[in-house]
Amino acid sequence: MNSALRGRRVSGLSLIELMVAMVLGLLVAAGIITVFISTSSSNKVQTQLAQLQEEGRFAITRLVGDLRMANGQYCSNTGGTASQGGSGVFMDGLRAPRIHATNIEDALSDLTTAWGATPYPAKPAEPYYLPAYFSMRGYDCDKNGCAPTAPAALPAPGKAVNSRVVGTSILTLRYLDAGGGWSLEGASAVVPGAGGLVDHVVVVPAAGEPKIADHYAAGDLMMLADCSNASVFAASLQNGNAFYPQDAGAGNYSKPKAQLPQSAPRLFNFSRDYKSVTWYLQVVDNGNGGTTGALVRRENGVAEEMVRGVERLDFLYGIEDGNGNTRYLGASDVDSRAGGSIACPPSWQNPLGGNVGCLWRGVKSIEVRLLMDGQQTLATLGTAERNYTYAGDGITTPAAPGAAGRKVTPAEQGFADAMLRREFSALVSVRNYNP
Repeated sequence: MNSALRGRRVSGLSLIELMVAMVLGLLVAAGIITVFISTSSSNKVQTQLAQLQEEGRFAITRLVGDLRMANGQYCSNTGGTASQGGSGVFMDGLRAPRIHATNIEDALSDLTTAWGATPYPAKPAEPYYLPAYFSMRGYDCDKNGCAPTAPAALPAPGKAVNSRVVGTSILTLRYLDAGGGWSLEGASAVVPGAGGLVDHVVVVPAAGEPKIADHYAAGDLMMLADCSNASVFAASLQNGNAFYPQDAGAGNYSKPKAQLPQSAPRLFNFSRDYKSVTWYLQVVDNGNGGTTGALVRRENGVAEEMVRGVERLDFLYGIEDGNGNTRYLGASDVDSRAGGSIACPPSWQNPLGGNVGCLWRGVKSIEVRLLMDGQQTLATLGTAERNYTYAGDGITTPAAPGAAGRKVTPAEQGFADAMLRREFSALVSVRNYNP
């Protein structure tokens, strides 16, 4: 028995051989895991970059659409007859609507230029042209606050969700939805009254135009416009389709004139068709225990989130100086005419007195800057990969998120450092420039 057993060949692995095999297996597994982690990390970076690029382009495109409409009126933007002033300069005040209503401020959202608040004039006692500073208004903001003071209706700055993002600027612009309202041709018409004033306006909605009941509520202001003039007034609706301007002292300073004949006349609901659009950034939950910024568009008091992943927002305004050169100024410099060194536009007619804010309707172009982030933190990002530039900081070489010289850092806004960041910018020509 023992001899037979000794004659057999014994097969198997020794303990040393088994340990060597296990070590080799672990090395191979570690290599596979390393490759997998590296590939996964690279994929996350590429995915985040693609998303960042897509959303950055969308944010710029959405902003540019409104910026190009800034100060837009009806076809009076390019029509009308200019009158020659005593100095020989042709003055054209027709592009700004004539305000007959006594409470125009009730129809304008996010209005910060209160009557009688220094340096703004007291409330008028007679009809006036819509002031330039009612047409557009910018706010330069840093981590210490905004200048001028931001609209009170907007969220206060802070790090908490639903706060306004710290150190980001704001812009309110206004324009008319020229496709709104009702055409005053055919059965619709302006009916003149005594003294050449408007007695009433008859509206019979044509195909494609809104029903009066759907586009008017008691208290709304109306705007009568053609390609030369525009008048805003308070009116009452009678017989279901006739708008009667209210008398002087009862909602109006005076009734508007009946401009006859008119070129492409149209009646608008000023309270609805005249858009007050404010752009700003708001803190939102990124769904992963952190926060990011969202670009918000607020129209006539109703806010809508456009896109997430926006950390910074800044504007510069192109103004033509007396030498014909375009200078890009911040909001405070536009307000002060760069310390008084830039004259008001030639067409500036201000029966209210003073030159405050006269440049806002003379903005020729707007430069907008956005800093986008990837929204989700990437712990695998190296130091160099976290670096970025942003023109608003004056930093031209990629630097760390918390680098000295930044006007506001992600940490001061409540955002994580470990995210990809890219700057987007656009220079927009304001097609409704009113020199």
